[in-house]
Amino acid sequence: MQKVGFDPEKYIEEQSKYILERINKGNSERLYLEFGGKLVHDKHAMRVLPGFDENAKIKLLERLKEQVEVIICIYSGDIINSKTRQDFGITYDLEVLRLIDIFRKYDLKINGVVVTRYEDAPAVNMFINKLERRDIKTYKHHFTKGYPTDVETIVSEEGYGANPFVEVSKPLVVVTGPGGGSGKLATCLSQLYHEYKRGTKVRYAKFETFPIWNLPLKHPVNIAYEAATADLKDVNMLDSFHLEAYGEKAVNYNRDLEVFPVVKRIIEKITGESEYQSPTDMGVNRVGFCITDDEAVREASVQEIIRRFMIAKCDYKKGKIVENALERSELLMKEVGAKEEDRAVVNHAREYAEYKRNLDKKYVNVVAMTIEMPDGTMVTGRSSRRMVAAGAAVLNAAKSLAKIPDDLYVISPEIFNNIQDMKNTVLHHDRTSLNLEEILTALSISAQHNSCAEKAVKVLSRLNGCKAHCTAILSERDEQTLRTMGIDVTCDPEYLTTNLYFA
Repeated sequence: MQKVGFDPEKYIEEQSKYILERINKGNSERLYLEFGGKLVHDKHAMRVLPGFDENAKIKLLERLKEQVEVIICIYSGDIINSKTRQDFGITYDLEVLRLIDIFRKYDLKINGVVVTRYEDAPAVNMFINKLERRDIKTYKHHFTKGYPTDVETIVSEEGYGANPFVEVSKPLVVVTGPGGGSGKLATCLSQLYHEYKRGTKVRYAKFETFPIWNLPLKHPVNIAYEAATADLKDVNMLDSFHLEAYGEKAVNYNRDLEVFPVVKRIIEKITGESEYQSPTDMGVNRVGFCITDDEAVREASVQEIIRRFMIAKCDYKKGKIVENALERSELLMKEVGAKEEDRAVVNHAREYAEYKRNLDKKYVNVVAMTIEMPDGTMVTGRSSRRMVAAGAAVLNAAKSLAKIPDDLYVISPEIFNNIQDMKNTVLHHDRTSLNLEEILTALSISAQHNSCAEKAVKVLSRLNGCKAHCTAILSERDEQTLRTMGIDVTCDPEYLTTNLYFA
């Protein structure tokens, strides 16, 4: 069992209190709070801070819902390029739709969606039409004239003044997006400009969970942040502005440090005062004060760094990232003295596949997957004519949890035959072995008449949070199903076949 190293209740209490202090400070009417990272389903934070609630931030806002409204930003280039959110495997435009649904579930007011650095492209206009026809307000913000050096032009009718104002009414306006580079900062500053032109005194602050400013620069949790953003080339640094102003060490990252002098000048030009002396000053992050076991956090962060490297290897094989991003991921792993094999499931899966290959030549193309169970034991499944490795591993894991003997069927051969026949004769699939989703469906159907299958279905939720490793690249469908189940899976960067389309 993974050790708990974080207090989620204390976090919500501390963070709520600190945000309210910012709202009420300085007699301003409104606080624009830029939310970096993932506002919901923050699985990175959950992995590196064991005990962290992945939905802590949205629950925090739910407490303040009478005072909160939300603006969602998305960069038009991310729509055009179909940029994908890695942990859910969906594009950023679909992530915006998902966020809207989630915010509504928590009864948070969605003010509108801002398409930043707008480009007149079919995919962008289709996205806007889709929102507007569902009665969701959208706003087009173009690239800010004069940015980043000409502050006089930026803070003028030609700059921020050219953007439409997003009408708001509540004291806390949360500005979020599907990922980094969505244009959240520019939207906040544009709103500040319009508010002051209207005679309304407002303020800006930033909620960025990582890097954790009051932990050491080379703490594994901060290095894990660099690993998570290797493709963005984010680098953690000491906040020199904070050190100079207060004589206190604080950690921030290169993009915030680079842009701070410009942001400071823009805010001063808009508001007429100098509120912040450093990027750290802008933050409202209390996560570092809620760590209860530093050793547990360090161990979890090292595991995350390994995980990120293994994902980078597969992404490079798929052509998703450049070689520099892969090399950076590897350097970060070596920086904490770790290697792939320190992720326990990796060796187990590889050794099982090698054992099968040595046992019989018919297993030459065998793919194995190992799942580390909640008690630390390892359960493995292999690919076969009937099912993929992920399906076999999950079935074996469920049987282990339910204490079902290995030789008992939980899915009858007849059900397998019927589904495979359907895939072959009706759907004309090139491969008829059942994928993980099909295995789970067959298991749930079997549960109607098979008591062992019924027991297996009931324990599947206990696999949430387990680690897994597969000796070949998973299909997107299997990978997504595992993620939906909450299973943290990595793969070796090898394809099962030489096929390019029917992989």
